[in-house]
Amino acid sequence: MNEIAIGIVGIAMVLFLFLTGIELSFAMALVGLVGFSILVSPEAAFNMLAKDFFDVFSSYGLTVVPLFIMMGQIAFHSGIARRLYDTAYKFIGHVPGGLAMATVGGATAFKAICGSSPATAATFASIAVPMMDEYGYGKKLSTGIVATVGTLGILIPPSVTLIVLGIITEQSIGKLFLAGIIPGFVIAFFFLFIIYGWCKINPSIGPVGKRTSWKERIASTPELIWVAVIFFLVIGGIMKGFFTPTEAGSIGTVLVILLSAAKRELNIKRFLESVAEAIHISCMVLLLVAGSTVLSHFIAMTQIPMLAADWIVALPLPPWLIIVIIAVIYQIGGSFIDDLAFMILATPIFFPAVIKLGYDPIWFTIMIGITVMIGVVLPPVAINVFIVKKITKVPFSVIYGGVYPFLVAIIACAVMLFFIPGMATYLPATLMK
Repeated sequence: MNEIAIGIVGIAMVLFLFLTGIELSFAMALVGLVGFSILVSPEAAFNMLAKDFFDVFSSYGLTVVPLFIMMGQIAFHSGIARRLYDTAYKFIGHVPGGLAMATVGGATAFKAICGSSPATAATFASIAVPMMDEYGYGKKLSTGIVATVGTLGILIPPSVTLIVLGIITEQSIGKLFLAGIIPGFVIAFFFLFIIYGWCKINPSIGPVGKRTSWKERIASTPELIWVAVIFFLVIGGIMKGFFTPTEAGSIGTVLVILLSAAKRELNIKRFLESVAEAIHISCMVLLLVAGSTVLSHFIAMTQIPMLAADWIVALPLPPWLIIVIIAVIYQIGGSFIDDLAFMILATPIFFPAVIKLGYDPIWFTIMIGITVMIGVVLPPVAINVFIVKKITKVPFSVIYGGVYPFLVAIIACAVMLFFIPGMATYLPATLMK
């Protein structure tokens, strides 16, 4: 059996092991270890395994992952999301579908200090759905928007997904943060447009809420201002080179702790819960990165990434169709295993091919991000939908019925980004020359 055949068998074994219930991180590490043993030697394979895990868990650059996750968990447990939601509601709660629009506005603002898409979905499933129930909103709209709005966490910085993609593709995390801003806000605007149109067609699904006075609206704006200050300090500091993404994560976490403490909503119990959940999520992500590193060293020995890149480039197809095929493969893969895990598995294989086709690496990385956005709410493996189902107890069929209209917005943004690459490349090229 030659090296290529061994590599193909190895990739197939990773998928098989995952389907048996083994965590993907361990499946990747195990296959990488065995494959490297066959191609080189068992001694070299065990040395590689130890070195890769040590390098990942001792990497200064990867400390950015737990820091941004920690920042989001503290914001989640200290009630910042609820106050942002209340602020958004005071401004637009009186229009058709206003509560659902407030969910989009509050979640978009919350994303400025939270790096986790599932955390955003969980937060607003707990806050927004009960309030929309109180005002007689249809379950399709309330649960559908809550499940989908969490996907904004994949593009709007600070995003854990973009951090991981930056590490895998060796792109600037600061540039990726900037690249995700315009597409993220375009999708948020599309969400608002869909909500308004849906509620105009069927007013009973999103009744008008009460109108608040301008005095109440202005009184609520400090909540938004403080979040905006933290966001611009963190992202602006990276952009201007004042500090690294890791230092930005540290500063952001401290600022969120101080803001939560000033509001007297962060006690010891909530702080410890934030730390425990941040550790849990961070270990999951770092194990995925470590397992992927071991597997990638084995796959690199088989020459599959280079051969795949040459084969894809040589296909008698237009480049745009190849990109579409790659996006479909991401969706199919994400239908069987977690989308983040499949992204870590597949990106090292497809990324070199896309670069050979002449596409901008920052642009393609954001395209991967949008593809993952679709995956986290698309059945059967849809983590955000599972979270909303667990919290709200609403049937899957109802949630998915509410998700599909908003999927149109994400797909529309992906099409726009394909024809207008500057949506992703303009800010990094202008602000980080």
